[in-house]
Amino acid sequence: MTFINKLDAAWAANDSMLCVGLDPDMARLPAQFQSAPDGIYRFCTEIIDATADLACAFKPQIAYFAALGAEQQLERICAYLRDKHPHIPLILDSKRGDIGATAKQYAREAYDRYGADAVTVSPYMGGDSVEPYMEWTDRGVIVLCRTSNPGGSDLQFLEVNGRPLYQHVAQLVADKWNSNGQCALVVGATFPEELAQVRAIVGEMPLLVPGIGAQGGDIVATVTAGKTTAGKGMMINSSRAILYATAQAGEDFAAAARRVALETRDAINAAR
Repeated sequence: MTFINKLDAAWAANDSMLCVGLDPDMARLPAQFQSAPDGIYRFCTEIIDATADLACAFKPQIAYFAALGAEQQLERICAYLRDKHPHIPLILDSKRGDIGATAKQYAREAYDRYGADAVTVSPYMGGDSVEPYMEWTDRGVIVLCRTSNPGGSDLQFLEVNGRPLYQHVAQLVADKWNSNGQCALVVGATFPEELAQVRAIVGEMPLLVPGIGAQGGDIVATVTAGKTTAGKGMMINSSRAILYATAQAGEDFAAAARRVALETRDAINAAR
C-alpha cells in the first residue's frame, strides 16, 4: 500500500482530516514522565492510543526528539504506531533539504530507520535534492510550499515569472516532481487565500496544513479553502493544543487530549 492509498483509507475509516502532531516538550509533559527514562515514549504512545480513531495521520517532529537525545524513543514510538495502529499514516516532520547523496541518507533515516510513510522536505535546493526520496515509490514526499510562519513571506512571495515563488513551487511539484503520484505539499492554515490558490494549482494532491490550534488558523476558512471536490485532501495538523490540553474535572492528560482532538475533528467535518 502506498502512502497516498493509506492516507485515503484513513480519511475514510476515521472520517477525519485531523493530523495529530507529536512534539514532546519535556517542560510541558505531565510530571510522571519528566524524570522517567522512557517518559517521552510513554507520553506519546498514550496520546496515540487516545486519539488514533480520530486522526488521519500522526506527525512526530524530529527536532523535539533529537534535541533530547531521544531518537531511540522515537524509533520505538514509530514501531508502536506501526504495530498497534498500522492503518494510520506516520509522517516524519524533518524538513530536510540537501544535495542528492546526503538526501539519500536522510531518506534512509526517514523510511528505513523510522519506518515513516512520508517525510517533509524543503524544495530550496531543487529537484535533484528531492529525487532520492522518490526512490521509495510507496512512500510520500511532502514538500514545503506556503508555510504557516509569518517570515515565510520573506522568500515565498518573491516574484518568479510573474507569480509568487510558492505558486511556482506548487506548479513544479504538480507538473514535474510528482511523476510517481507520491507528493503532497505543506500549506499553512494561517493563509487561507494562498491555500485556495495552491489547491487550484495542484488539483487533488494532498496538503499537509499546519497552523490551527496554537497558531490560530481558522478551521472553517482552512477547510473551505483547501478541501478537494470530494471534501477531503487535507491533513490538518494540531500539535500543542491537543498534546497539552487543559484537563477538566475527572480527566487525565490523555482524556483531555482526546476531548480536544474529538472537538477539532468534528469542527473540521462540520466545515466540509
